[in-house]
Formats: sequence, structure tokens, C-alpha cells
Amino acid sequence: MTLDALFGLDGRVAVVTGASGAIGSAIARGLGVAGARVALLARREEPLGAVARELADAGVDAAAWTADVSDADRLAAVRDEVVARWGSVDLLLNLAGGNVPAATLPDDASLFDLDLGAFREVVELNLTGAVVATAAFGPALAASPRDDRAIVNVSSMAALRAISRVGGYGAAKAGIESLTRWLAVELGRRRLPIRVNAVAPGFFVGDQNRALLLQQDGTPTERGRTIVEHTPLARLGEPADLVSTVVWLCSPGARFVTGVVVPVDGGFSAFSGV
Repeated sequence: MTLDALFGLDGRVAVVTGASGAIGSAIARGLGVAGARVALLARREEPLGAVARELADAGVDAAAWTADVSDADRLAAVRDEVVARWGSVDLLLNLAGGNVPAATLPDDASLFDLDLGAFREVVELNLTGAVVATAAFGPALAASPRDDRAIVNVSSMAALRAISRVGGYGAAKAGIESLTRWLAVELGRRRLPIRVNAVAPGFFVGDQNRALLLQQDGTPTERGRTIVEHTPLARLGEPADLVSTVVWLCSPGARFVTGVVVPVDGGFSAFSGV
């Protein structure tokens, strides 16, 4: 048994939603390096195109489609184009998501002043978006001739432990974990060889949370310092830290792994704070 046989993705077609973000683009690159052909999906055309060009320059067979995970018709059209281009869909990476600024409760606000529209928006983006994408690409996954296919979702530390100010985001990610287990069980019961797992990143700096975690000079904010103090490896995460775990979950090496949520968090979820 070789490492390529265990962890290589040669010939597989991977659909990556949220591919223009820091985490999405890093994972797309990792899948490409492992041998997959990569369909890149995101709402923002310019950064999505930059990721596609970068992958192409690295020798990865990749193509980009602008799409919103709330738009079932658009996703179905992209699915048909991906299958027409490469013949199948073998892997689905539901990476689109993130918090909505208006759904972050100010420290001095009442809990009962929560913006309900923003709460719905963050749930739609993180939870419903994954459902819509899975429903859209599911028929192609089911039709793939490969005997090992995979869906990987993205959870968060906020799903397991209450994180101040971001209740809507935490609720959505808790839903992702439940959805992951449910899909894994139902697909297994129906003898469809589609495994479903999730990763739960620790605290990674991105465009949406940068102001919460870092000051303008790059030093941690009070919130950022608190997070690092509660992370045994004593740092914030980097997008590259997630890549190997996701590639493993997509690979033959994880062929008996389904229904799990893997923390990639520097030990945050293991530490009591004492």
C-alpha cells in the first residue's frame, strides 16, 4: 500500500463552494495537489478568478463558476456543466459560510435586541446553504461510478461551546454537525458509498473576523489574546492547517470514516481553561 493509494485523489472531481475565501482557496489548492480536478464556486467573481488562475499556473485542472449557495437553480446548472466537462462529481466540499456582521451582538446590547433578519441570514448561509448545495450536487455524487465518494462540511468551535456575541453563527454550525451525522447515517443505510464528515476549525483569521481578533498593527485584540490563552498550541490557525485533514477525509485512507466532526483547533476544544 502506497501513500498515493491511501491519500491520492487522482481522477476525482471535487466541487468546492466558498472557494474564493482564505480557507476555501487553501483547501482547493490542497485537493488539486493531491490530484483532483477542482470546480471552484463562489459569489465573488474577481477573487474566484484569481484562485482559478493560481491553480492553473500550478498545473491543477480547475475551472470557476460564480454561484450563490442559496440559488438551487444556479447550482443545478453548474452541476450539469461540471459533469459535462469532467464526467462526474466525486467530492463535495461545503465550505461557503461565515458570520454576518449584523448578527454579531455588540457587548453593550441587550440579548433581546438581536437582529432577527441577520440571525436568519447567518443560518441561511451556513446551514441552509450546505443543504441546498448537497441537494444540487447529490444526484451527480450518487451517479458517480467511483466506489468511494465524500462530502465534507465545515463546523466551528462555536458549535460545541458557546462563544460570546455570535449566537446565530454557533446555532448554524451546531446544525451543520447534526446534518453531517444525519446525512452519513441515511446514505449509509441506503448503501450509497458517499461518506459525510466535517471539520471544526479553531480560530482562523479571515476578512470577516479580522477586526475582532487583530488590531491594525497585527497584534491580538483582547478577544484574540483570550483565544490564544485558551489554545494549548498558543496561536491562531492558518488556512494551510486544515488542508491535510480535509484531503484525508476525501481520500481512500478514510474509506471507513463517516459521520464524524474532526477538530482542527490547536487543542482549544480539549482545554478546560484550568
